[in-house]
Amino acid sequence: MGEELKVIVFKLGSEEYGIEVEKVQTIERLMPITRVPKTYAFVKGVVNLRGVVIPVIDLRGRFGLQEAEHTDQTRIIIVAVNEMQVGFIVDSASDVIDLNSDSIDTPPEVVGGVKAKYLRGVAKIGEERLLVMLNLSEVLNKSEIIQLEGLED
Repeated sequence: MGEELKVIVFKLGSEEYGIEVEKVQTIERLMPITRVPKTYAFVKGVVNLRGVVIPVIDLRGRFGLQEAEHTDQTRIIIVAVNEMQVGFIVDSASDVIDLNSDSIDTPPEVVGGVKAKYLRGVAKIGEERLLVMLNLSEVLNKSEIIQLEGLED
């Protein structure tokens, strides 16, 4: 029997994605983002969250999806990746669910336009719902993390 995971569910377009709760520090409403020159296009800039400067990434841009208008539902999910805080802009963050690790299958090569290397797997929830689990260490590769760490100074 696999282990139970608590997962935060968020949306990009019509696809649902999940990140393990223990990797998520907070979920915030959209706030002013300060642009930073000479960064990757998907790096939207930095935010000051309770005195901490955190780089913010548009996950749609990271995955090569078409950017969307921000709405009242748009959220920034603050996660810890390799001892660094990073904010992900998502279309909405809906709920927290319990998931058995046995229900996570290896991802196909591409899911909803997102390359498999960014994905940990696809979880089946009930009969019709699929949840794409992110592989956070790949969403930000080492060279990008080094560049983002420079933004925190």
